[in-house]
Amino acid sequence: MFPWQQIIPFTLQALAQALLSPFFWLVVLFIGWQYRRIAALKKDLFGIAVEPTWQHTLQATLHGIIGGLVGSFLMVVVGVSLSGAGIGYLWVLAALLMLISPRFLCFSYAGGIISLVSLIFGRPDIDVPQLMGLVAVLHMVEAVLIWGSGHLGAAPVYTRHGSGRVVGAFNLQKFWPIPIVVLTLITLPPGLPPDVAVAMPDWWPLIRPQGIAEPDEALFVMLPVLAALGYGDLALTCRPQAKSRRSALTLALYSLILLGLSVLASYFPHLAFLPALFGPLGHEYTIKLGREAEMRGRPFYVPPPEGVRILDVVRGTPAARMGLNSGDIILRINGWPVNSRPELASALEGLGLLEIEGRQAGDGAFIQLKGYKKATEPFGVIPVPDEGDEPQVELRTEGWLVRWWRQRRARRSE
Repeated sequence: MFPWQQIIPFTLQALAQALLSPFFWLVVLFIGWQYRRIAALKKDLFGIAVEPTWQHTLQATLHGIIGGLVGSFLMVVVGVSLSGAGIGYLWVLAALLMLISPRFLCFSYAGGIISLVSLIFGRPDIDVPQLMGLVAVLHMVEAVLIWGSGHLGAAPVYTRHGSGRVVGAFNLQKFWPIPIVVLTLITLPPGLPPDVAVAMPDWWPLIRPQGIAEPDEALFVMLPVLAALGYGDLALTCRPQAKSRRSALTLALYSLILLGLSVLASYFPHLAFLPALFGPLGHEYTIKLGREAEMRGRPFYVPPPEGVRILDVVRGTPAARMGLNSGDIILRINGWPVNSRPELASALEGLGLLEIEGRQAGDGAFIQLKGYKKATEPFGVIPVPDEGDEPQVELRTEGWLVRWWRQRRARRSE
């Protein structure tokens, strides 16, 4: 049996230390700034009033604490240790890779590169299974957070589909502060008091540390650390929640495979190339699958054969109070048919009492809603783009270094 009764108090105590650290709250402030930037984007694109960023920041902080709790227990159960994992190399290389592309700010790429260099050249001397096991657990935490909250606060945008058509979409961007407990390995001191050490089962740790013949020769100590996780995606073929859940499942599968390979490599060192290669290549493949599914799939936020489809509904407006939702189709307003954005604006001009007929997103069920709108009050719906609309965002994956190199070559060719 796993000693949960002893492990849980130690883990919660270490997490409390992380939460009391001023660095954790600095991370929270940084994430609050990110949400303020997203709110400003909504205002710039559609004139939506800037939403209070403290709500999104508080929500992300609470979710981050929950994710950190889940990740801490995963770290302890698996036995991932920072000792010999080369965490310093990981941070530095991830920051450098971000200069090439923002999506490379991910430990899967940096961890894979460091592991391969270590296996081929013998330097730096790191524990490859521990490093890639750490990458696997962090991605599992990210998958849990994406599943539960990756769709919240998604920003409506117009973008270009793979077919060349301008379509409606949602820009999914989430950031979470993560207080997490990890293990570090120290030499077992003689005469250790029995109430300090926790007797672990024989199968533990799953990832065996390098250079230790028997786990009894060492002592694992819990160490609180701070991190921040981010998620970015575009939902073109489905609603944001469906997209985030699809991404979460794919990422969870990737994490489980990487974790399994890391455990296997800790018992059979000659197989260490497997997690080192699968880390970056498997992550790149999951991104490729998600991007192709959105770019080649059938776009959801496009004009229907009849009526006007809603891309998003602004909170606190008459449309939101009436119960309209993203993806719904407005067919008639007070009996007048609407089939374009100009017709929708004309039908809503100066009205008081409203009766809207339409179809519900998903099942297409007929809906009939009633409400009230002041003459000068915006109704609060963002329609999908019409023919001739330009994209507001483009999918770009170039980092600062690549953009600088392109600009330099362009100046030379002039």
